[in-house]
Amino acid sequence: MASTTAEQIVEKIGGPGNITSLTHCATRLRFELKDAGQVDTKALEAIPGVMGAVPQSGDRYQVVIGGAVASVYADITNLPSMKGGAKPAASSDADIKAAERAKARGKVAWLDAFFEYLSNSFRPLLGVLLGSSLIIAIAAVLDAVHLVPFQGVDRLTAAGATWVFWDSMWRSVLYFLPIMVAYNASKALKVDPWIGASIMAALFTPEFLSLSKAADTVCTTNATLGTDQCIAQIFGLPMQLNGYGGQVFVPLIMVAVLAQLYKLLQKIFPANVQMVFVPFFCLLIMIPITGFIIGPISMWLGTGLGAGLAWLNNTVPLLFAVLIPMIYPFLVPLGLHWPLNALMLANISSAATGHQDFIQGPMGTWNFACFGATAGVLVVASRVKDNEVRQTAIGALAAGLLGGISEPSLYGIHLRYKRIYPRMLIGCAVGGVTIGILGWMFGTVKTGAFAFTSLLTIPVFTPMGVYAISIAAAFVVSMLLVIASDYRTPEQKAEFEAEQAAAAATAAPAASAVTVTTAPAAAGGVATMVATRTVAAPVAGQLVALTEVNDKVFASKALGDGVGIVPSDGHVTAPVAGVLMTVPESGHAFGIKTDDGVEVLVHVGIDTVQLEGKGFHLDVAKDQRVEVGDLMATVDLDAVKAAGYDTTTMVVVINTATLKSVTPAAPGEVSLGDPVIDIEA
Repeated sequence: MASTTAEQIVEKIGGPGNITSLTHCATRLRFELKDAGQVDTKALEAIPGVMGAVPQSGDRYQVVIGGAVASVYADITNLPSMKGGAKPAASSDADIKAAERAKARGKVAWLDAFFEYLSNSFRPLLGVLLGSSLIIAIAAVLDAVHLVPFQGVDRLTAAGATWVFWDSMWRSVLYFLPIMVAYNASKALKVDPWIGASIMAALFTPEFLSLSKAADTVCTTNATLGTDQCIAQIFGLPMQLNGYGGQVFVPLIMVAVLAQLYKLLQKIFPANVQMVFVPFFCLLIMIPITGFIIGPISMWLGTGLGAGLAWLNNTVPLLFAVLIPMIYPFLVPLGLHWPLNALMLANISSAATGHQDFIQGPMGTWNFACFGATAGVLVVASRVKDNEVRQTAIGALAAGLLGGISEPSLYGIHLRYKRIYPRMLIGCAVGGVTIGILGWMFGTVKTGAFAFTSLLTIPVFTPMGVYAISIAAAFVVSMLLVIASDYRTPEQKAEFEAEQAAAAATAAPAASAVTVTTAPAAAGGVATMVATRTVAAPVAGQLVALTEVNDKVFASKALGDGVGIVPSDGHVTAPVAGVLMTVPESGHAFGIKTDDGVEVLVHVGIDTVQLEGKGFHLDVAKDQRVEVGDLMATVDLDAVKAAGYDTTTMVVVINTATLKSVTPAAPGEVSLGDPVIDIEA
C-alpha cells in the first residue's frame, strides 16, 4: 500500500500507467493523463501535503502542492514504478534523437530506409574507428616533434619495424573496414552477416591479391597518378582489379544486392536444407558479381563523388569550407551524415586524392563549434547553479574534446534548448570562413586518416596550425555567444527560477505565523515589533471574489484564500513587507514571505507566463526585500489583452491553513495600497 506522499499521489491519479507526462510550475503538479476518469479527486485532496486537486480540459489534471512542489515532483519521478515513465524534461538522448529524426521521416519511405541502412552499417563501428584514430594521433604527435616519420615516407626504412607494426594497429580497422561494413549491412537487411562478410573477404585473400601478377593479367600505368591499373582474365572474361582496402561503397552496394538473392533462395529451398544451400549459392553467385561488376562500379562511384567534391573544394574553396560545417549540424541529428563519412573514407583509400581527405578539416570546425556551445552552457549552468545541466555538460564536453563525439552534446543539451543552435551556427560559419581563408593562404587542410576531430587528433591534420586556429575560432565564438545570451528561453528561465524558489521555501524552516515583524525605528527611538495584519492591493482596479476568477486552481482556493483584481493601471506594487522568494523573469508572479511567516502570492494575469516577459518590466529581483507600496513591475495591460490573455491579478495568502483567519474584502473599486485582505494569526 502506498505510504509516502509521492506514492499516494501516483496511486490516486490512476497509477503510473495512467500518466502520459508530468511537469510542474511554482505551486502545482501538472499531469497529462491517459484517462482523467480514473482519478480519485477526494482521495487526492485528503493526502497530507496536497492543497487541492483540479481537473483541467481534456485529460489534464493539476495537483496543488504549494512551495514543496519541487521536492514532491522529484519524489514522484524517482519512484521505481515511474522509471521510464512520464518526465518530458528528462527525455533520454535516444528519445531526443528519435524525435528529431521523426521530423524528416515518412515523406519518402525509400529514402528513410536508405539512410537507416547507412546508419546501421556504420554506427556499430564508431568505437573501433575512434580507437584507431587515437592510435594514429599518437604517431602524428611524434611526427610533429620529429621523433618518428609518419606520412609520405617509407616507414619500414625510415622508422623501422616497430613503427610499421604500430601502423598495423590502426590500419587493421581501415583496411578491413569493408568486411566489417558488410557484416553490419547484412544484419541491417536481415541477411546472415557472416555470408556478407565472407563475400567481401574474398577480395582481400592473398589469392585475389596475387591476380595482378598472373601471366595473362595486363597492367597499365596511369602517368598522372602513378598507379597501375590491371585487368585479369577470369573464365575468359576481363575483371578490373582494384585494391578494396577501406572502400565502403563496395560492401554497401554488394549487400543490397545480396539481400534480394538471399530472400529469393530462402523461398526456393525448404527450411531443412537452407543452412547449406543458401550460403553456398550466395557465395557462388555474389563473389563473381562483386569482383566483375559491383567492385569496379563502386570504385568509379566513390572516385566520381570524391572528384566532384574535390572540384568544388579546388574551384570555390571558401564556399566548400563554409558549406561543410553549416550542413553538418542538420545532418547529424537525422543520421544523414554517413554518406559524407563514406566519402572521407573513400578519399583516404583513393590514389586519385593522394590518399588524403579534405572534408574532415572543415567538418572539425562544426564539431568544435558544437563543443564550444556546450562549454558556454556549462558556464551558464554553473553560474545559475543548475546542477543537472552542469553535470550533463561536463560529460558531453569531455566526450567531445577528448573523443570527438558530438552526440552527447547534441542529444543531451542542444536539441533540448533550441536557443543554442543559432549561436552554434554562427560559430560554424566563423570556423568555416577561417579555415577557408587560411587554407587559401597556406594550403587546404587535409588528413590521411579517418580521425574523430578531438583535441587529441589535431596533429593528424596538415597544415596543423591552420586547422588549430580554425577550430579554436569556432569553439570560442559559440561559447561566448551562449554565455552572453543564455541557452534558455525566458519561459525556461522563469520555470527554473520558480523551481529554485519553491525548493528554497521548502527547505527553509517555517516561522510561526504569530512571530512579530520589526518595523523601522523612528529617529533616535527604539524599533517596534508589529505583526502582519493586512494585505494591500498591489494594483488599482475592480476587486472580485477569488471564486470568480477564470482560473480553476485559484478559484478553488487550493492555493489559499485571497482576491482577484481586474487592474485599471499597470503598476504592480508590494502588498506586504518582506523578502521576494519568487520572481520569474517573465515578471508575471511574485512570492513574498513576511518576517512573521505570512506568504503572499501576486499573480498578474492568467497564463501570462506564456508571454515570456513581453509587456512586463521588472523593477525587483529575487531575494530582494520590499516594503508595502514598493514598485515591483510595470505591465502594459493593453499588450497583454491584445495577446489574448486575461489581466485579472490574483492576490493569495499561500499559507492560509496555518493562520487563524484570512478575510478577503468585499468586491468593489480599490486604489493602489487599499487593504484587500485581513489576517488574524
